[in-house]
Amino acid sequence: MSTAYLNALGVACSLGAGKAAVADALFRAATHGLRPLDGWVPARALPLGEVTADLPPVPAGMEQRDTRNNRLLLLAAREIETEVRAAIARFGAARVGVVVGTSTTGIEEATHGIAARGVDGTWPDDYRYSDQELGAPAAFLAEWLGVAGPCYGISTACTSGARALLSAQRLLRLGLCDAVVCGGADTLCRLATNGFHALEAMAPERCLPFSRSRRGINIGEAAALFLMTRDAAPVVMLGGGASSDAYHMSSPEPGGRGASEAMRRALSTAGIVADTVDYVNLHGTATEHNDAMESHAVATTFARPVRCSSTKALTGHTLGAAGALEAAFCWLALTDPGRRLPPHVWDGEPDPALPSLAFTRIGDTLPAGRRHLMSNSFAFGGNNASLILADAT
Repeated sequence: MSTAYLNALGVACSLGAGKAAVADALFRAATHGLRPLDGWVPARALPLGEVTADLPPVPAGMEQRDTRNNRLLLLAAREIETEVRAAIARFGAARVGVVVGTSTTGIEEATHGIAARGVDGTWPDDYRYSDQELGAPAAFLAEWLGVAGPCYGISTACTSGARALLSAQRLLRLGLCDAVVCGGADTLCRLATNGFHALEAMAPERCLPFSRSRRGINIGEAAALFLMTRDAAPVVMLGGGASSDAYHMSSPEPGGRGASEAMRRALSTAGIVADTVDYVNLHGTATEHNDAMESHAVATTFARPVRCSSTKALTGHTLGAAGALEAAFCWLALTDPGRRLPPHVWDGEPDPALPSLAFTRIGDTLPAGRRHLMSNSFAFGGNNASLILADAT
């Protein structure tokens, strides 16, 4: 694969807005990111990872693209605007692409319009079908930046953000772009929260990934964007792998066959062996079947214990943004002066039915020398993705 450097990162999630705030909260395992919120599912207050930072308004003249998802995306994009504008000036607008993963896009705004039509029989004046189009976030960014390179959205459920990075790397390798703005964004919406609630997959308290007492997921929202180029930077996306086992519409293949295949492909494209991986950010949703599957997949892929954690007990599961957000957490670990690792937050009660994993704790750090980090994302339909980030030298 073509060498793809992650030159800049913009990020916002329930832990905070901006790299500094997010890193501070992440590495000390701050728990403010999840709090009970009313009004998302009937008659219940569930822990959700809501972004509380002020979101910027969409620029003048772009009011037709005004959704919470795009405002959150803009918040992350502004953190890397200087680097992106410099890339546009250097390479030209036609050589800069945009790839954004999402699963909810502007469906929350669209839902209000659909509900109003059900009552009144007519569409409200502010209803815009385009709000819910899966390519809308990418189109919004491209219009704001004024770029004319390849621009599209990816929606593969919970692997969307990770696959956006894989797709961006492919654009560089094929010579179609010299720079790509890539990542993921998803905002809270009633369609998703009620859907997972109907599946009985929502935990009534903070989720407990890989615990014997796990009861399901928490949902969150986030945006994470990278500027990816061939220019050397401290962090490189060394490789990535994907698979689609198509085992079931919503349940993972129990033995983790597809997940293992994605991890093996990521190792192969990165040109490394499993023993050189220093940390794995697990998908770790805290559902019964996902955690069981992933435990088996990790135990199968790694002959020795590898330090790992799920960060979803801090942010909630950010759906289409999760793959990009958790790659961002790996980026933060690689660039942290203290080489700190994201801690695994849970009750410390392992499930005896699952293979044992080496979970990180607050204060755990990466070793000296070159470090290799893996980020896993697994989605409905057996859609699997794994990324490997490393120090550039």
